[in-house]
Amino acid sequence: MSLLELDGVHTYYGDSHILEGVDLAVEKGEVVALAGRNGVGKTTTLRTILQLTPPREGSITFRDESLVGLETHEVASRGLGWIPEDRRIFGQLTVEENLRAAIPDPDDVRDGLRLAFDSFPILEERRGQDAGTLSGGQQQMLAIARGLVGDNDLLLVDEPSEGLAPQIVADVAEALSKASEDVTMLLVEQNLPLALDLADRFYILDKGRVVDDGETAAVTADDERFRRYLSA
Repeated sequence: MSLLELDGVHTYYGDSHILEGVDLAVEKGEVVALAGRNGVGKTTTLRTILQLTPPREGSITFRDESLVGLETHEVASRGLGWIPEDRRIFGQLTVEENLRAAIPDPDDVRDGLRLAFDSFPILEERRGQDAGTLSGGQQQMLAIARGLVGDNDLLLVDEPSEGLAPQIVADVAEALSKASEDVTMLLVEQNLPLALDLADRFYILDKGRVVDDGETAAVTADDERFRRYLSA
């Protein structure tokens, strides 16, 4: 049984049918990339797993337990973490307070902070600074660090490199690569070379359906399979 499995998932926003029978699986210990043009349902897939936008049809299981119908906090308590596209940090709290809030066990705070600061040294320099005053790149680092320090078995990572300078993208990629040694990931990322470099397998979404999948070792970013569905 897969760590995470979606079978025939249909999700709507009002009357708009967004996911039209999505099937995918994530095995323990791997990174899976979810690729596709903007607006095809990638972020909705993550939101549906978290029950922020619950499915109307289909099943979602995590460790062979159904997630459908749970509250989002109950999903999170099962060991699913989320690094959202829009960061969602606590702007009025300091960097360190943001990190502490993401560590469920007080006994793990020291190790969690060390992991965050080793991954992104700039955060240690800014540990006493209000998170809302950080640069965009630093806020993204903090959002990712909060996901890394939580007690998560699966991380749902949404567009971690969006809007970042190339050097910051390299830092983010290195941190995610290191984190993938300890945690399973489902990754949404428009930077296809980055996604393929991090991931073991991929799924391509188009019009709310999975239209292709495979192992990343067998493809490159300019592969016809990607050009067909990702080109404008």
